[in-house]
Amino acid sequence: MSQESPIIALWQHFTYKRAKVIEASLYSILNKIFDIAPPLLIGLAVDTVVKKENSFIADYGVTNHLHQMYLLGFLTFIIWALESFFEFLLKVRWRHIAQEVQHSLRMETYEHLQNLHMSFFENQNTGNLTTVMNDDVNQLERFLDVGANEVIQLLTTVISIGTIFFYISPTIASLSFLPVPFILWGSFYFQRRIAPRYIGVREEAGMLASMLVNNLAGMATIKSYVAQAFERTRLDKQSSAYALSNKKAIVLSSSFSPLIRMVVLCGFLFALVLGGIHVFEGKLEVGSYSVLIFLVQRLLWPLTRLGETFDLYQRAMASTNRVMDLLKTEVKINDGSKTLEEAGFKGAVSFNNVSFSYDNGANVLKNINLEISPGKTVALVGTTGSGKSTILKLLLRFYDITDGEILIDGHNIKDLAQDNLRSLLGFVSQDTYLFHGTVLENILYGSFDKNRDDVIEAAKMAEAHDFIMSLPDGYNTIVGERGQKLSGGQRQRISISRALIKNPHLFIFDEATSAVDNETEAAIQRSLEKITKERTTIMVAHRLSTIKHADMIYVLENGEVLESGNHQELVSKNGMYKALWQVQTGSLSNN
Repeated sequence: MSQESPIIALWQHFTYKRAKVIEASLYSILNKIFDIAPPLLIGLAVDTVVKKENSFIADYGVTNHLHQMYLLGFLTFIIWALESFFEFLLKVRWRHIAQEVQHSLRMETYEHLQNLHMSFFENQNTGNLTTVMNDDVNQLERFLDVGANEVIQLLTTVISIGTIFFYISPTIASLSFLPVPFILWGSFYFQRRIAPRYIGVREEAGMLASMLVNNLAGMATIKSYVAQAFERTRLDKQSSAYALSNKKAIVLSSSFSPLIRMVVLCGFLFALVLGGIHVFEGKLEVGSYSVLIFLVQRLLWPLTRLGETFDLYQRAMASTNRVMDLLKTEVKINDGSKTLEEAGFKGAVSFNNVSFSYDNGANVLKNINLEISPGKTVALVGTTGSGKSTILKLLLRFYDITDGEILIDGHNIKDLAQDNLRSLLGFVSQDTYLFHGTVLENILYGSFDKNRDDVIEAAKMAEAHDFIMSLPDGYNTIVGERGQKLSGGQRQRISISRALIKNPHLFIFDEATSAVDNETEAAIQRSLEKITKERTTIMVAHRLSTIKHADMIYVLENGEVLESGNHQELVSKNGMYKALWQVQTGSLSNN
């Protein structure tokens, strides 16, 4: 958790918003000054009615008491108009700032997340990240929308009224202001006590959001295992924990205002009683007494809302801490500056003594050496967990290697801009992900310069066009979240279409036909044989039949290359590949 004050962190972070914040603060101050002015006018009115030609206003040349009342009426109109004008300006400005900050912070956080390494997401839960970018950012928006103005106006009130009080009667002022230090001390005391509770509230909110996201995404699994009651119990427990965390904060927060109200009463009684005695003794004018009575309420009663303001402030600062901590997460994969031109891209890939281990230290790859010539098809096979998919992720720079180097066309991929590198690759993952939208939009994803004809051509190559045309709205059919309205094979073929439409020079297929039936697999295989000609292709496959015609096959086990060669060479050896082939075909044939 960040140790720096959240408000200071925000001030330093949004340097380009400072001028607007200062402007909005000025409007808040002016609005409060004109809001305090009416009690002064009331005092002047009482003074004029009582003393007439000898009133305070008369000392400035307006001796006629009727003219004095006209002047007071004119000043009242001007002051109220200015108060309303600055109230309009401060609300517009603070609300604009709140909206701009929440938008900027949300987008900055999202962009930062996009730059983080994949292992970060493996160690985080989606619901918590969603809460940070949505609910936590909104907490800050609420404070800027309302709380910031209240804090500034409260300070303006204390300073302005304090000046007036000490000018009129230092004695009464001293006694009336006596509760203020206790109120401020109590506020800071409550702030220290309540801050950890709101941090707990935000953490519980993140856990609750994570559970909801996971349960909604896994509803089919929950239903198939008849686990509705179990999940409801789990959710009830987490929701109760969130509610309890909130209750603990609410109890402490709610106790603040009643206690402060009693302290405020003491200050008001000092002004009421002592001021009245001074009037009786002739030490204080009736008009001045009226001003003191009205102003002491303007000073002290707003302090009773200090608890609510601090409550809003603490919620916002607890959320700000979470957002800032996320923004401070180190970007471990640094972007390169070199770019490869598509026209000159060949697709030669080299893995030279590549080793890789995750943050927990477990070795996944050990001294991997691969040579992939331009235009050739290379397959990676092996048992589950042998490191096949990891090699593809390293090539895409989802992770950075621990040792060695990976070269594309002789360039170390660490020196290449990540977007440029990935734009030249066509990747089909075994974890097919479709976005909520139409079939057309999903195939166009990442190839936004293509048109409908390109989409249809890519779909035909992926053997997807016929089934797409059979859908209710064809290419305009909504696939649902994660493509849940389609079968696994249909999702896979749309994913392949999405890679094909890029027309890349280097294809990467990670179990691309794992979710399709044998007939569809054969059709896709025929298409792949056509489109991969003269293009570098790297395939990870569990079904060895799909990579039988690869130019080179690497057999991996426990992160190491055990065997390499084409299909005929490998089945002629008495090695792991031959054993896998026999298990899948039930034959000792080398064909």
